[in-house]
Amino acid sequence: MTQHQLRTRLHRTLTAVALVWLTVACTAPSTPTAEPTPIVQESHVLGSCALALPAETTDEEAITKVLQAEGEWVVQQEIDLLMQLWNRGAAIVDAKHTEADTTDDQQWLDKDAIRHRYVRTVFPGAPAVAAPKDLVITLDGIHATVTATTQIGNEVSPGGDRWHLSKVGNCWVIDRLTYNLESQQN
Repeated sequence: MTQHQLRTRLHRTLTAVALVWLTVACTAPSTPTAEPTPIVQESHVLGSCALALPAETTDEEAITKVLQAEGEWVVQQEIDLLMQLWNRGAAIVDAKHTEADTTDDQQWLDKDAIRHRYVRTVFPGAPAVAAPKDLVITLDGIHATVTATTQIGNEVSPGGDRWHLSKVGNCWVIDRLTYNLESQQN
């Protein structure tokens, strides 16, 4: 086959493929569907409900398990599981060791920003340990505030984290984490 014949054959093949593709793409369905398929943007299993806890688990135990799971999943770099723990509209705030001065705080607002923080800031450090300790849980109806000491790798922050959680249905989810609350050591 000559080069001209090859080009002609390729041109005809590409034209036929394009015509088939256009025909399929432009063909409307013969009968419209009765109801559109719902689009699920987030998992329905959130927070403590994603942890398969026993039914008799207390609120304090569920909250503790959520924070423990957050630490474990940071170490395992399980971003999808981590994001199930966070509520819509959640925030992470770096208080920069100046609890009383909020003007220097760095904030990650909503789940997309929180995901970005985990992937770009937390995971590259590859912490071998990320575990909350010394939890002080204060319940107020469907809201909880938790002050914790967190160990991430070799760094220990006594009382440096404040978590806010809320109960959505029967599931405890994280609304806010403020960290670096402890005074900086000189």
